[in-house]
Amino acid sequence: MQELRPRLITLPKIGQRETGFISLLENENLPFIPKRIYWTYNIPKTLDRGKHAHKLNEQVIIVVSGSILFNLETMYGEKISFTLNSPNTGLFIPKMTWRDLIFQKDAILVCIASEVFLEEDYIRSYKEFLEMQSKFQS
Repeated sequence: MQELRPRLITLPKIGQRETGFISLLENENLPFIPKRIYWTYNIPKTLDRGKHAHKLNEQVIIVVSGSILFNLETMYGEKISFTLNSPNTGLFIPKMTWRDLIFQKDAILVCIASEVFLEEDYIRSYKEFLEMQSKFQS
């Protein structure tokens, strides 16, 4: 069940304060083989993002600058919040996890996805998500 729960992934942090750091993702850091990588930035602070779940797509999210609050709800009905504000921490979001994101000023999000973009993979209605959630739990 661990792979079906959102969780933080600590990424290597190599370097020192005087010279800077590098963090990296390799196959052993990821619970899947990536098929898509994208980033979001210049998101207005008053605009909440997310508001969807994926049927199949899994993601690892890294906030490389700034801070983003993630309010998640799993297919089990568990509600979990994470604040990402460190470039050496990733957040694994499994399939069938509803997400609401609140960006702080100047936040930059990098997403590593297990699937290519497919509109039919999205669950954009929270009501539909709850219906699918209740079927899963029964």
